[in-house]
Amino acid sequence: MLEMMEKRLIYLIIVEEFNDDDGHYFVATSPNIPGMVTQGDSLADVAYWAEDAIGTMLEDQHEYPAPQDPTKWQLNPHQKLIYVTVDMKKLLEASSKTIRRTITVPKYLNDLAKENHINVSGLTTKALKSKLGI
Repeated sequence: MLEMMEKRLIYLIIVEEFNDDDGHYFVATSPNIPGMVTQGDSLADVAYWAEDAIGTMLEDQHEYPAPQDPTKWQLNPHQKLIYVTVDMKKLLEASSKTIRRTITVPKYLNDLAKENHINVSGLTTKALKSKLGI
């Protein structure tokens, strides 16, 4: 498993082209992300939606699945492999909600912060991001 601190994930998806009564479209799945299925009208479209689907499926995970070896996958003639990059840092920042967290600081620091109009929550967020390298 890849750690959550990995910011950019790269997975192969299996894309199959269809041309039937429903029209012309592409469907993507990934053995790396069980249950991930999405579709698009073009290869670029299906890659875009696969990135979104993978990110959505992994956003609450603490560890990410390691990419599997695609040489063991058996594809049919209508399938092809496409690499999809998922920027988890960007996705998590965009979809992150703020939570209330109580912290304890010495009274004199709290008083100084108030006097100097310092947003303790903002400062704490910056410090945590710096410490975590994000």
